[in-house]
Amino acid sequence: MDLVMARPRREAAPADPTPLPAAVAGYLRHLEVERRMAANTVESYGRDLRRLADYAREIDRPFVSFTRADLEAFVRDQMASGLSAASTARLVASTRSFFKFQRVIGATTVNPADDLHAPRALRPLPKFLSIDDVDALLAVPDVTTPLGLRDRALIDVLYATGLRVSELVGLRLTDVRLDDGYLQCMGKGGKARIVPLGDQAVAWVRRYLAEARPGLVRRRESPWLFVNARGARLSRVGFWKRLAPYARRAGIRAPVSPHVLRHSFATHLLERGADLRAIQMMLGHADLSTTEIYTHVLEARLRQAYDAFHPRT
Repeated sequence: MDLVMARPRREAAPADPTPLPAAVAGYLRHLEVERRMAANTVESYGRDLRRLADYAREIDRPFVSFTRADLEAFVRDQMASGLSAASTARLVASTRSFFKFQRVIGATTVNPADDLHAPRALRPLPKFLSIDDVDALLAVPDVTTPLGLRDRALIDVLYATGLRVSELVGLRLTDVRLDDGYLQCMGKGGKARIVPLGDQAVAWVRRYLAEARPGLVRRRESPWLFVNARGARLSRVGFWKRLAPYARRAGIRAPVSPHVLRHSFATHLLERGADLRAIQMMLGHADLSTTEIYTHVLEARLRQAYDAFHPRT
Protein backbone atom coordinates (compact mmCIF):
# COMPACT_ATOMS: atom_id res chain seq x y z
CA MET A 1 0.00 0.00 0.00
CA ASP A 2 1.32 3.37 -0.96
CA LEU A 3 1.99 5.74 1.82
CA VAL A 4 0.73 9.27 1.29
CA MET A 5 2.96 11.82 2.93
CA ALA A 6 1.01 14.69 4.42
CA ARG A 7 2.34 18.14 3.60
CA PRO A 8 3.71 19.95 6.61
CA ARG A 9 1.33 22.58 7.79
CA ARG A 10 2.67 26.13 7.28
CA GLU A 11 2.57 28.09 10.47
CA ALA A 12 0.80 31.39 10.30
CA ALA A 13 2.88 34.48 11.00
CA PRO A 14 2.31 35.63 14.56
CA ALA A 15 -0.08 38.54 14.76
CA ASP A 16 1.08 41.79 16.26
CA PRO A 17 -0.04 41.62 19.91
CA THR A 18 -1.00 45.29 19.93
CA PRO A 19 -4.02 46.14 17.76
CA LEU A 20 -3.93 49.29 15.67
CA PRO A 21 -5.84 52.25 17.09
CA ALA A 22 -9.28 52.76 15.57
CA ALA A 23 -8.18 56.01 13.91
CA VAL A 24 -5.34 54.25 12.09
CA ALA A 25 -7.44 51.23 11.14
CA GLY A 26 -10.16 53.53 9.77
CA TYR A 27 -7.65 55.48 7.71
CA LEU A 28 -6.18 52.30 6.22
CA ARG A 29 -9.69 51.16 5.25
CA HIS A 30 -10.17 54.56 3.59
CA LEU A 31 -6.99 54.04 1.56
CA GLU A 32 -7.99 50.53 0.56
CA VAL A 33 -11.71 50.97 -0.15
CA GLU A 34 -12.22 54.59 -1.15
CA ARG A 35 -8.89 55.47 -2.67
CA ARG A 36 -8.27 51.93 -3.94
CA MET A 37 -4.58 51.97 -3.21
CA ALA A 38 -2.49 48.89 -3.92
CA ALA A 39 -2.23 46.38 -1.11
CA ASN A 40 1.53 46.88 -0.79
CA THR A 41 1.06 50.65 -0.48
CA VAL A 42 -1.59 50.24 2.23
CA GLU A 43 0.72 47.81 4.03
CA SER A 44 3.56 50.37 3.93
CA TYR A 45 1.28 53.06 5.34
CA GLY A 46 0.23 50.63 8.04
CA ARG A 47 3.83 49.97 9.10
CA ASP A 48 4.55 53.69 9.29
CA LEU A 49 1.43 54.46 11.26
CA ARG A 50 2.07 51.57 13.63
CA ARG A 51 5.32 53.33 14.47
CA LEU A 52 3.31 56.47 15.16
CA ALA A 53 0.84 54.52 17.32
CA ASP A 54 3.67 52.91 19.29
CA TYR A 55 5.22 56.31 19.89
CA ALA A 56 1.87 57.72 21.06
CA ARG A 57 1.64 54.91 23.61
CA GLU A 58 5.21 55.53 24.76
CA ILE A 59 4.54 59.18 25.55
CA ASP A 60 0.98 58.41 26.70
CA ARG A 61 -0.68 60.94 24.39
CA PRO A 62 -3.70 60.53 22.09
CA PHE A 63 -3.32 61.44 18.43
CA VAL A 64 -5.80 64.30 18.70
CA SER A 65 -3.51 66.17 21.12
CA PHE A 66 -0.34 65.86 19.02
CA THR A 67 1.45 69.10 18.19
CA ARG A 68 4.01 69.88 15.53
CA ALA A 69 6.72 69.56 18.20
CA ASP A 70 5.44 66.07 19.10
CA LEU A 71 5.63 64.97 15.48
CA GLU A 72 9.14 66.37 15.04
CA ALA A 73 10.22 64.50 18.19
CA PHE A 74 8.61 61.35 16.76
CA VAL A 75 10.55 61.64 13.51
CA ARG A 76 13.83 62.25 15.37
CA ASP A 77 13.12 59.22 17.56
CA GLN A 78 12.66 57.00 14.52
CA MET A 79 15.86 58.32 12.93
CA ALA A 80 17.77 57.65 16.14
CA SER A 81 16.43 54.09 16.04
CA GLY A 82 18.23 53.61 12.72
CA LEU A 83 15.47 54.31 10.21
CA SER A 84 16.99 54.94 6.78
CA ALA A 85 16.69 58.23 4.90
CA ALA A 86 14.23 56.80 2.37
CA SER A 87 12.11 55.17 5.07
CA THR A 88 12.05 58.37 7.11
CA ALA A 89 10.88 60.38 4.10
CA ARG A 90 8.06 57.88 3.54
CA LEU A 91 7.20 57.94 7.25
CA VAL A 92 6.81 61.72 7.14
CA ALA A 93 4.59 61.47 4.05
CA SER A 94 2.40 58.83 5.71
CA THR A 95 2.09 60.93 8.86
CA ARG A 96 1.11 64.03 6.87
CA SER A 97 -1.50 62.11 4.93
CA PHE A 98 -2.94 60.53 8.09
CA PHE A 99 -3.37 63.83 9.92
CA LYS A 100 -4.81 65.48 6.82
CA PHE A 101 -7.47 62.78 6.80
CA GLN A 102 -8.15 63.28 10.52
CA ARG A 103 -8.70 66.98 9.87
CA VAL A 104 -11.05 66.29 6.95
CA ILE A 105 -13.29 63.95 8.95
CA GLY A 106 -13.31 66.35 11.89
CA ALA A 107 -11.34 64.18 14.32
CA THR A 108 -8.96 67.11 14.90
CA THR A 109 -9.51 70.83 14.58
CA VAL A 110 -5.99 71.52 13.32
CA ASN A 111 -3.49 69.57 11.28
CA PRO A 112 -0.16 69.47 13.19
CA ALA A 113 1.53 67.75 10.26
CA ASP A 114 0.46 70.32 7.68
CA ASP A 115 4.03 71.39 6.82
CA LEU A 116 5.96 68.55 8.43
CA HIS A 117 9.07 67.67 6.47
CA ALA A 118 11.88 65.20 6.91
CA PRO A 119 14.67 67.16 8.65
CA ARG A 120 18.03 67.94 7.15
CA ALA A 121 19.54 65.46 9.53
CA LEU A 122 18.69 62.75 7.02
CA ARG A 123 22.28 63.24 5.96
CA PRO A 124 24.63 60.58 7.35
CA LEU A 125 25.41 61.19 10.99
CA PRO A 126 28.86 62.73 11.43
CA LYS A 127 31.77 60.54 12.45
CA PHE A 128 33.55 61.53 15.64
CA LEU A 129 36.23 60.23 17.98
CA SER A 130 35.89 59.09 21.55
CA ILE A 131 37.63 61.16 24.20
CA ASP A 132 40.17 58.35 24.64
CA ASP A 133 40.94 58.44 20.91
CA VAL A 134 41.43 62.22 21.05
CA ASP A 135 43.80 61.85 24.00
CA ALA A 136 45.75 59.15 22.14
CA LEU A 137 45.97 61.33 19.04
CA LEU A 138 47.23 64.33 21.01
CA ALA A 139 49.95 62.20 22.58
CA VAL A 140 51.49 61.09 19.26
CA PRO A 141 53.37 64.20 17.95
CA ASP A 142 57.00 64.40 19.05
CA VAL A 143 56.99 67.74 20.85
CA THR A 144 60.80 67.74 21.10
CA THR A 145 60.90 68.70 17.40
CA PRO A 146 59.65 71.99 15.89
CA LEU A 147 57.16 70.33 13.54
CA GLY A 148 55.95 67.94 16.23
CA LEU A 149 55.37 70.83 18.62
CA ARG A 150 53.55 72.75 15.92
CA ASP A 151 51.36 69.73 15.17
CA ARG A 152 50.49 69.24 18.83
CA ALA A 153 49.40 72.88 19.03
CA LEU A 154 47.44 72.54 15.77
CA ILE A 155 45.50 69.47 16.88
CA ASP A 156 44.88 70.94 20.32
CA VAL A 157 43.51 74.18 18.88
CA LEU A 158 41.33 72.30 16.40
CA TYR A 159 39.80 70.07 19.07
CA ALA A 160 39.44 73.00 21.52
CA THR A 161 37.60 75.23 19.05
CA GLY A 162 35.96 73.10 16.35
CA LEU A 163 37.27 75.38 13.61
CA ARG A 164 37.00 74.40 9.98
CA VAL A 165 40.42 73.42 8.66
CA SER A 166 40.47 76.47 6.34
CA GLU A 167 39.79 78.68 9.36
CA LEU A 168 42.50 76.95 11.36
CA VAL A 169 45.30 77.33 8.81
CA GLY A 170 44.07 80.86 8.04
CA LEU A 171 44.65 82.12 11.59
CA ARG A 172 46.98 85.10 11.88
CA LEU A 173 49.09 85.96 14.86
CA THR A 174 46.79 88.87 15.59
CA ASP A 175 43.72 86.61 15.67
CA VAL A 176 44.79 84.81 18.82
CA ARG A 177 44.37 86.48 22.22
CA LEU A 178 46.15 84.09 24.52
CA ASP A 179 45.96 86.31 27.60
CA ASP A 180 42.18 86.52 27.21
CA GLY A 181 41.71 82.90 26.20
CA TYR A 182 39.99 83.28 22.85
CA LEU A 183 40.63 83.60 19.14
CA GLN A 184 38.87 85.33 16.27
CA CYS A 185 38.42 83.63 12.93
CA MET A 186 36.92 84.48 9.59
CA GLY A 187 34.27 81.94 8.61
CA LYS A 188 32.06 81.31 5.60
CA GLY A 189 30.69 84.38 3.90
CA GLY A 190 33.38 86.56 5.44
CA LYS A 191 31.69 86.43 8.85
CA ALA A 192 34.02 86.86 11.82
CA ARG A 193 33.32 85.09 15.09
CA ILE A 194 35.00 84.73 18.47
CA VAL A 195 35.67 81.25 19.86
CA PRO A 196 36.93 80.41 23.38
CA LEU A 197 40.32 78.74 23.60
CA GLY A 198 40.86 76.32 26.49
CA ASP A 199 43.76 76.55 28.92
CA GLN A 200 45.51 73.49 27.49
CA ALA A 201 45.35 74.82 23.94
CA VAL A 202 46.61 78.21 25.12
CA ALA A 203 49.56 76.52 26.83
CA TRP A 204 50.54 74.57 23.72
CA VAL A 205 50.23 77.60 21.44
CA ARG A 206 52.44 79.60 23.81
CA ARG A 207 55.06 76.86 23.75
CA TYR A 208 54.87 76.58 19.96
CA LEU A 209 55.32 80.35 19.56
CA ALA A 210 58.30 80.36 21.93
CA GLU A 211 60.11 77.18 20.93
CA ALA A 212 59.11 76.12 17.39
CA ARG A 213 57.80 78.92 15.24
CA PRO A 214 60.93 81.14 15.38
CA GLY A 215 63.03 78.30 13.96
CA LEU A 216 60.49 77.61 11.20
CA VAL A 217 60.15 81.19 9.95
CA ARG A 218 63.95 81.83 10.24
CA ARG A 219 63.82 85.62 10.58
CA ARG A 220 61.28 85.94 7.78
CA GLU A 221 58.18 87.99 8.40
CA SER A 222 54.99 85.92 8.35
CA PRO A 223 51.54 86.96 9.57
CA TRP A 224 50.32 83.36 9.82
CA LEU A 225 50.08 81.59 13.16
CA PHE A 226 50.84 78.12 11.82
CA VAL A 227 53.61 77.79 9.25
CA ASN A 228 55.20 74.89 7.39
CA ALA A 229 58.81 73.72 7.43
CA ARG A 230 59.78 76.54 5.04
CA GLY A 231 58.14 79.23 7.12
CA ALA A 232 55.25 79.75 4.69
CA ARG A 233 51.56 79.43 5.52
CA LEU A 234 50.57 75.85 6.30
CA SER A 235 48.10 74.50 3.74
CA ARG A 236 45.01 72.41 4.38
CA VAL A 237 46.54 69.48 2.50
CA GLY A 238 49.76 69.85 4.45
CA PHE A 239 47.92 69.54 7.73
CA TRP A 240 45.86 66.57 6.54
CA LYS A 241 49.01 64.74 5.44
CA ARG A 242 50.39 65.13 8.97
CA LEU A 243 47.15 64.23 10.74
CA ALA A 244 46.38 60.93 9.01
CA PRO A 245 49.67 59.19 9.99
CA TYR A 246 49.27 60.45 13.57
CA ALA A 247 45.84 58.79 13.72
CA ARG A 248 47.26 55.48 12.51
CA ARG A 249 50.05 55.63 15.07
CA ALA A 250 47.48 56.36 17.77
CA GLY A 251 45.76 53.09 16.89
CA ILE A 252 42.61 54.74 15.53
CA ARG A 253 41.17 52.47 12.84
CA ALA A 254 38.54 54.81 11.46
CA PRO A 255 39.62 57.54 9.01
CA VAL A 256 40.50 60.77 10.82
CA SER A 257 40.28 64.16 9.16
CA PRO A 258 40.18 67.72 10.47
CA HIS A 259 36.39 67.61 10.05
CA VAL A 260 36.16 64.52 12.26
CA LEU A 261 37.87 66.51 15.02
CA ARG A 262 35.39 69.34 14.44
CA HIS A 263 32.54 66.85 14.87
CA SER A 264 34.22 65.45 17.98
CA PHE A 265 34.45 68.93 19.50
CA ALA A 266 30.71 69.55 19.02
CA THR A 267 29.59 66.10 20.14
CA HIS A 268 31.69 66.11 23.32
CA LEU A 269 30.45 69.58 24.25
CA LEU A 270 26.85 68.52 23.78
CA GLU A 271 27.41 65.36 25.82
CA ARG A 272 28.53 67.54 28.72
CA GLY A 273 25.49 69.74 28.61
CA ALA A 274 26.58 72.67 26.45
CA ASP A 275 23.79 74.78 24.99
CA LEU A 276 23.04 73.97 21.35
CA ARG A 277 22.94 77.65 20.34
CA ALA A 278 26.33 78.25 21.96
CA ILE A 279 27.73 75.36 19.92
CA GLN A 280 26.11 76.83 16.81
CA MET A 281 27.91 80.13 17.41
CA MET A 282 31.27 78.44 18.01
CA LEU A 283 30.95 76.31 14.89
CA GLY A 284 29.83 79.27 12.80
CA HIS A 285 26.63 77.63 11.55
CA ALA A 286 24.20 80.11 10.02
CA ASP A 287 21.21 77.84 10.70
CA LEU A 288 20.53 76.02 13.96
CA SER A 289 19.15 73.06 12.02
CA THR A 290 22.69 72.36 10.82
CA THR A 291 23.88 72.08 14.42
CA GLU A 292 20.91 69.91 15.42
CA ILE A 293 22.45 66.92 13.66
CA TYR A 294 24.59 66.47 16.78
CA THR A 295 21.47 65.87 18.88
CA HIS A 296 20.69 62.95 16.58
CA VAL A 297 24.17 61.56 17.21
CA LEU A 298 23.44 61.55 20.93
CA GLU A 299 19.97 60.08 20.43
CA ALA A 300 21.46 57.26 18.39
CA ARG A 301 24.05 56.57 21.09
CA LEU A 302 21.41 56.59 23.80
CA ARG A 303 19.32 54.15 21.81
CA GLN A 304 22.32 51.82 21.38
CA ALA A 305 23.10 52.00 25.09
CA TYR A 306 19.46 51.29 25.96
CA ASP A 307 19.27 48.31 23.64
CA ALA A 308 22.58 46.93 24.94
CA PHE A 309 21.95 47.22 28.65
CA HIS A 310 18.24 47.39 29.40
CA PRO A 311 17.17 44.02 30.84
CA ARG A 312 13.83 43.96 29.01
CA THR A 313 14.82 44.83 25.45
